[in-house]
Amino acid sequence: MSPHQPLSYLFVPGNRPERFAKALASGADRIIIDLEDAVAPADKAAARAAIAQWMDDNPAHAEQVLIRINDAATPWYPDDMAMAQAVKALCIMLPKCEAPGQVADVLTLLSVNATVLPLIETARGLLAVQAIAAARGVNRLAFGSLDYMADLDLPAHSVGLDYAAAHIAVASRAAGLPSPLAGVTPELDAARVSADMLAAKALGFGAKMCIHPAQVAAVHAALAPSAQELAWAQRVLQAWAASAGGAIQLDGKMVDRPVVLKAERITAQASRTL
Repeated sequence: MSPHQPLSYLFVPGNRPERFAKALASGADRIIIDLEDAVAPADKAAARAAIAQWMDDNPAHAEQVLIRINDAATPWYPDDMAMAQAVKALCIMLPKCEAPGQVADVLTLLSVNATVLPLIETARGLLAVQAIAAARGVNRLAFGSLDYMADLDLPAHSVGLDYAAAHIAVASRAAGLPSPLAGVTPELDAARVSADMLAAKALGFGAKMCIHPAQVAAVHAALAPSAQELAWAQRVLQAWAASAGGAIQLDGKMVDRPVVLKAERITAQASRTL
C-alpha cells in the first residue's frame, strides 16, 4: 500500500449539509457524502440540492469528497448522476457494482479526470470483481460487507466474508489498484473498529469506511506499524544500505530485495500514520 493512499473514508448523510465541514475536520482522509442508505426516498431530491450547493460553495475540497449515488437499478440514479455531472464530481462511489459496464456508464457523464470507486457487495459483483477492478477509471475497490451478508444470508463473522474479502484484495492487486476499503463496523467502540481493521488488513485491505468520526482514529492506529515492526524495518534498511547489494544476513535470517521492499513499505506507512 502506498503511504499516500487514503486510509479512512467517513460517510456523512447527504441531507445533513451542516455536517459536511465537521466530517472534513474529523481527521478522515476522505468523506463520502451519501445519497444512498443514509437518505430516505422522500429526502433524496433535497439532499441532491444541498450537495450541489455545498460543492459549489467549497470547490477547494473537491478532491477530498466522494459522492455515493444510488445504484443503477433504482429510480434515483439518473438524477444522482445529473447532479454529479453538474458539480463536476471527481469521484463517485458506485454501490451494487456488478459489471465493468456500470463503471463506464458513470464515467461517460463525468469529467475526463474523474474516477469511480465501485462497491462490491453482491454475489454477482464478486464474480465480476476481476473485470471491474481492471476497468478504466476505477479508483479503488470497496467491500460492502453488510450488504454482501444480506445478499448471501450470511451470519456475522462468517468465513464467507473472508472468502469474498480475499478475492477483492487479490483482484485489486492484480489490477494494480491500491489495497481495497474494508466495510463499515456498525459498533462505535474503538476496540471493535480496530479489531475489524486488523482482520481486514490480514486479508490485504489498506483502508476502511467509517460511519462516525470517533472511528477514524482507531482505523489509523490499526494501520500504523507497531514499534517492533518499525524498529525491524529500520534495522533492515540500515543493514542493506551498509552492504554492497545482494542478500545479507540479519538476526540469523537472510535479507534480500523482497524483504527490503517490505521494510520500505513499513517505514513509509509509519510516516503516514504515526
